[in-house]
Amino acid sequence: MSATSSEKDASEQTAPLRPRGGAGSSRSQTRLRDAFLGVSLRAAMEVGGAPAEVLLQRPWLPVSIGGCQLLAKSWFGETAYHVLLTDVSCVWEERMDSSAIQRRAKELNRRLQAEVEAFFSHLCDVVRPCLTGSDGPPDGDAHISLARQPDGNMRIKLKSKLEELPFHWEFHCTPAPVPVVCGQLVRPLLAMSHLLQRQVEQLGGLLGRKDAEIQDYRENGATLSRERLQTHTYEEETYREEFMSKALPLLPSEQSEALGFNADLQRLYAAVVARGNARKRKLSEEQQTAAVAPSLGGSVSSEAGEGGKEQAAASKMADRAGAHQSVPVLSNPPARPSSKPKKKKAVGLFR
Repeated sequence: MSATSSEKDASEQTAPLRPRGGAGSSRSQTRLRDAFLGVSLRAAMEVGGAPAEVLLQRPWLPVSIGGCQLLAKSWFGETAYHVLLTDVSCVWEERMDSSAIQRRAKELNRRLQAEVEAFFSHLCDVVRPCLTGSDGPPDGDAHISLARQPDGNMRIKLKSKLEELPFHWEFHCTPAPVPVVCGQLVRPLLAMSHLLQRQVEQLGGLLGRKDAEIQDYRENGATLSRERLQTHTYEEETYREEFMSKALPLLPSEQSEALGFNADLQRLYAAVVARGNARKRKLSEEQQTAAVAPSLGGSVSSEAGEGGKEQAAASKMADRAGAHQSVPVLSNPPARPSSKPKKKKAVGLFR
């Protein structure tokens, strides 16, 4: 009896986790979804309030700050920001949350007594055009300069006017850690390179099929109406050698163009990043489901265990009853009806 009561208590404790269908099942699914969203949100938030996946989806844009050509990507929240800059030799970053912005604003502007919300929108309006490659800040009095520090850091200084008063700001960018560089730049570029290589291979195969089609036309008497449209047969090795011999000498003079992420490359970057984020979300959902499944499976298995124990107890009691009845059956005459031992078995089982 004590074992049975403890089993019931355990089943009652695990009962709220069991999906029983209907409203209970929907509530269980809601709890699982809320838990998953909470974990994903906490994992996505980084120092300075910048969501990593949101910044990753931003394209690298060519910008010019203080006469220096850079690639930049940035995220500005309500009272926080995350900025990444690179000249292909180094990657710098700065992450700032509300409290850090408040402290720096007071250091640079002694007379400023406003809260972050009061001047952060002005800061965004002045800085965003410079970090997105636009023509320039909307305020004609704003001035932005860039200075490299001897320790390898980079400072971007901003001077503008906020309600007719001078407003100063500085971005203190430091070399980004290796995981940030790999995640935001190296891995997407490698994926883009792989996709472009596959595209070249498919285009080479298409050219080969086009040459076969043109050859078939010629063999059947087709001729060109204009000789200038005639092309040579595509041979992959020959084309690769000619391309490398012509393109390699131009690389030093085109080094500055390495910072030019044109519209096609930006779209390719966005597609690669979106694909990677989708795979991460799917993997995270599978991990969350695997983490929650044991708790649900435990409750279900406990039900199965209870049912199995009840069946085992019933069969054991039936075996004992059969053992008690076996002696009277042997001691009675053979002519005794077989129905009477069954009645005694029932009486002995429930007495």
